[in-house]
Amino acid sequence: MKRKIIYTLALVAIFATSCRKESNLNPVSLNAVDIDAAFSTPERIKAQILGIYSGLKAGDFYGGRYIVYNEVRADNYINLTTNSVTAYQVWNFTSSNNSQEITGLWAAAYSVINRCNLLIDGMAKTGAATVGTALAANYVAEAKMVRAIAYYSLLQLYARPYYDGNGSKPGVPLRLTGNSVAGDYDLARSTVAQVYTQILSDLNDAETGLPLNYATAYDNTIRGHRNTAIAFKTRVYLSMQRYADVITEANKIVSANAPYTASTGVAHALQANVANVFKAPYTTTESILSSPMNAATDVVGGQTALGSYFFSIREFKLNDAGIIADAEWKATDARRGLIGTATISGVSSKLMGKFATPSPYIDYVPVIRYAEVLLSLGEAIARSTNSVDARAISLLNAVRQRSDATTTFTAANFVTPQALINAFLKERNIELLGEGLRSPDLLRLGLDLPAKGTVSAVPASDRRYIFPISQSELLYNRLMTDN
Repeated sequence: MKRKIIYTLALVAIFATSCRKESNLNPVSLNAVDIDAAFSTPERIKAQILGIYSGLKAGDFYGGRYIVYNEVRADNYINLTTNSVTAYQVWNFTSSNNSQEITGLWAAAYSVINRCNLLIDGMAKTGAATVGTALAANYVAEAKMVRAIAYYSLLQLYARPYYDGNGSKPGVPLRLTGNSVAGDYDLARSTVAQVYTQILSDLNDAETGLPLNYATAYDNTIRGHRNTAIAFKTRVYLSMQRYADVITEANKIVSANAPYTASTGVAHALQANVANVFKAPYTTTESILSSPMNAATDVVGGQTALGSYFFSIREFKLNDAGIIADAEWKATDARRGLIGTATISGVSSKLMGKFATPSPYIDYVPVIRYAEVLLSLGEAIARSTNSVDARAISLLNAVRQRSDATTTFTAANFVTPQALINAFLKERNIELLGEGLRSPDLLRLGLDLPAKGTVSAVPASDRRYIFPISQSELLYNRLMTDN
């Protein structure tokens, strides 16, 4: 009997495929849609495209937990509940192969990957004839972009960073064809480098196939366009320490001089007030890609939403000894306004308040925004030139002065190039707090995961530095190996 992998079973439901066996024991479903029929009308194909983004923003993925895990593994949060269901084991590095956070995120990521693969396969077979060549290319590009994001995200938690062995360490199984029925899906892990090669191939294809923009700010925020693929490449190349490539990509969407904007495609720029990014309508030009939420039809549950973890139910408070304690982050900085205060167990505590809307948690979740691209570009310039570069300082000032007009960095502030690089790392820690970038920033550089509260630091060489592999994958994939 062929072996089955658990997450493919969920995908059968996603695409509502039915068995065609001519048997009274296997009648054709009256409610299901055959996989071929799913590409028979423009409306059905469009629904699948939206379903890809819905998978990306699942509660176990970019709708909440992927970002939570990457935040609490680092040093900016203190756990308040010791609830194993809500990332306590991630916070204190005691997760096992069968922990919910390990199996749930793995399944959510491969679920959206399979949605992308099925869409790509179906468009190649019959979809282009249904919607036309141009729209088909757009849809395939969106699927490749989301697939790239999913694979990149898996690497950040389940594989050693690229610097360790130049990508030669085990990555994840690289599945590139869709599975609409259960079957034999044994597949060995590709190397980290091989997975990154596929990610970049997908993003390059996406850059070519995606439109410059859509008709509405909403679609420009929640769907991939050309600049989305470019922006995400800057994140990927930064993780690989390919700094010259970060600069090449970022320069496509960042002007040579301040005020920094994208001159083609969506006109990305920093908002005058950072708070505008995190409140309705959530569709600013700084928001390159976000996961939308809708109170009536489309929200994640209370034990997965960012607002639940960090603000309303208060699973975690901000670490008093973390970045909020840094004296260079001035009290007058507008980003301090995104931090809440509450009395917890009789003690005044700080809460991460970027996602402060209470249940049903309708705050959009940023996947990538323009401020990150500017900081990535500036850091890459400083590292690649090994100098206290004037443009790098200007990019640092663009992000800092948007929220703190009283601070102006000059070359005199940085005795060495490393001092400027360190300033970028600190600015990322401040600017991107709560957005899931802190742990990946530490791992890409081989830095230890710092101590916090009662939890000791985790050295870069420690097995706990990355997640164990999902027990479900180990059980049903005979070629899979653990970390």
